[in-house]
Amino acid sequence: MKISIKILGTGCPKCKALEKLTKEVLTENSYDAEISKVEDIVQIMNYGVIGTPALVLNEKVLVSGRVPSKDEIKRLIEKYMNI
Repeated sequence: MKISIKILGTGCPKCKALEKLTKEVLTENSYDAEISKVEDIVQIMNYGVIGTPALVLNEKVLVSGRVPSKDEIKRLIEKYMNI
């Protein structure tokens, strides 16, 4: 099952760090996922996110306002992929 992942953020260092870590987790584990970056502040606000960066899996905001560890990102992805 392909999972949809979105990184919400305007391009700050923390947003870039979250994107980098997420891509590393996807590559290291060969997950079937589509990743995209949302930088438009209006679109970010539509998710109800006040603090960026935010990690969205299948249109559900799971983390906002901080950069999770690679292990946490992996656990969240696995939960949504039902591995």
